[in-house]
Amino acid sequence: MSRRSFHTPTGRAVTAVTADEMRDVDRVAVDDVGLQLLQMMENAGRVLAWHVRDVRDGDVVVVAGNGGNGGGGLACARHLANRGVSVRVRLDSHPEELSGAAAHQYRILDEMDVPTDTAPEVGGDERPTVVDALIGYGLAGDVRPPAQGYIEQMNDARGPVVSLDVPSGVDATTGEPLGTAVRPDRTVTLALPKVQYITKPVS
Repeated sequence: MSRRSFHTPTGRAVTAVTADEMRDVDRVAVDDVGLQLLQMMENAGRVLAWHVRDVRDGDVVVVAGNGGNGGGGLACARHLANRGVSVRVRLDSHPEELSGAAAHQYRILDEMDVPTDTAPEVGGDERPTVVDALIGYGLAGDVRPPAQGYIEQMNDARGPVVSLDVPSGVDATTGEPLGTAVRPDRTVTLALPKVQYITKPVS
């Protein structure tokens, strides 16, 4: 485990991890401790929704991919909808192509009639709060279409952008953008801060 530390605004030191170390943490949590992926995703979505409500001023658009981050974003959309927030979802793939936990979360949203489509536009002339749940810490190599288009749209959004765990397109270990990357106003990290917050802090 990395000895590098991230310091919170109150001065508390928290161990920061690389992408590979975070994979090990997730594996231990599931295989050894017995936590379930959906359980962790539910907590991520609930906490993310709190932060979104803290900064939002109007409608919310959740941009979600087909992975753990996407599933967390979809859970966030449900929590927002349950609290009366006007929320819509942009998926980077068609719903029938979703798998695992992301597919599970989507089915719940579908039953709730939360608006969902695959259009990359996230704001236009409006100023929605944008939730970046497109790509997680497992990104390897430069961002490719269609994700690239969604990232560009999020960066062009006129409202605040909140990223889940790591801004999409950022290498969680080096902090370098992999082709193109989201520039969030707030990042809600999961479990442990990633080393990229030390090498290239993101607000």
